Amino acid sequence: MTPMRRSAIILIAGALLQVTAAVAQIPPGTTPLSPPLPPPPPPPKIEVPKIPKMDELPSGNYVKRSTGNKSFGDRVTKCLDDGAAAGLDPNERSHYSRNCANR
Repeated sequence: MTPMRRSAIILIAGALLQVTAAVAQIPPGTTPLSPPLPPPPPPPKIEVPKIPKMDELPSGNYVKRSTGNKSFGDRVTKCLDDGAAAGLDPNERSHYSRNCANR
């Protein structure tokens, strides 16, 4: 092999290696002519929660329940009475009163 031919083969082999290295950097499913991907979204904003002070009363937007001022025990008693008036046996009344009082 002549030195000229050997250098031409080395030059062609080097060019092929550069092309394959460049092709390996293209993500699969895209072409070199496709537009670039959009930038990633910004990271979420991290805020420090407000820490309540020792001498400060808690403030909040409390919603008044529609059941009025009745306690849970009052609601259970009323539901048990309703179940008895409807003619339910004790097992059915306990199931009914649990569901009724939690509404």
